[in-house]
Amino acid sequence: MSQVDFTRLILKGITPEGGKFRPSDWAERLCGNLCTFRNRRMYYSPLLRPAVIEGVKCVIVDAKLDAEHPAILQDVIHFAAKNNLQTEKEE
Repeated sequence: MSQVDFTRLILKGITPEGGKFRPSDWAERLCGNLCTFRNRRMYYSPLLRPAVIEGVKCVIVDAKLDAEHPAILQDVIHFAAKNNLQTEKEE
């Protein structure tokens, strides 16, 4: 059973000052932890994927990540806290 308090967590690439978080490929790098490669093409996991929402780079985290890869979830949450990224929880 999952210990998280969200169904989806969205990390937004916005700094506390309101600027864009750098480097510009941070979301793709973070999601690369679970990507797979087939036919020389990268496929992101539905549990951890980059997105652009209203012009802002984001990472969408599915709560199922806690059950399947708890260490990666903890790394993602630590990354967001360490870099003061805005987060939004969907319950």
